[in-house]
Amino acid sequence: MTDHIQITRPDTHPGVLVLRFHRPDKKNAITQAMYQKLTAGLLEGEADESIRAIVFLGSEGCFSAGNDMADFLGFAMAGAVGEPAAFGLLKALTEVTKPLVSGVDGLAIGIGTTLHMHCDLTVASDRSLFKTPFVDLALVPEAASSLLMPRTMGHQRAFAMLVMGRTMSADDARVAGFVNTVVAPGHAEVEAHKVAREICALPAEAVAISRR
Repeated sequence: MTDHIQITRPDTHPGVLVLRFHRPDKKNAITQAMYQKLTAGLLEGEADESIRAIVFLGSEGCFSAGNDMADFLGFAMAGAVGEPAAFGLLKALTEVTKPLVSGVDGLAIGIGTTLHMHCDLTVASDRSLFKTPFVDLALVPEAASSLLMPRTMGHQRAFAMLVMGRTMSADDARVAGFVNTVVAPGHAEVEAHKVAREICALPAEAVAISRR
């Protein structure tokens, strides 16, 4: 697979599985191989009863700049058979029963934004920026965002993001309802781990039933 996705189980946070984007030279743009490893990580966490929460993290200053368009174009032009690897991740996101937490510290573009629609709680630093420039690229909204965003933030905010490509700050995202807490730069990861530890300390069955 790829080292651009790091899957770890921090010794200091028992019960937590971390999926980290680690391609800072490309602003964590996501390739087919990265999608495959993210999916494998999610399924690993779901299958392991010792894992009580899964955390998505990026690097300092950037969560993800979205899909690596050159990689996707290469996939399409090669005449590859079967679904793009991104579909596997989206399917896994709908099936995983473990709580999903995300920590954002900087840019979150495209799937870097829509991924958080599938998380149970998102922490963002106040330098974070969320943007979904799909229409600018002659594309349509992805990852069920056209369903989830209006439910979360209302039609007009969703229209501004998904159709007009307007950028949303961390504070605006908190008001809109898809960021729970805004922290200082460099603190999103710490706060995300804190949330995950709190979840791990709760009765697992009650958490699963209540989440469902």
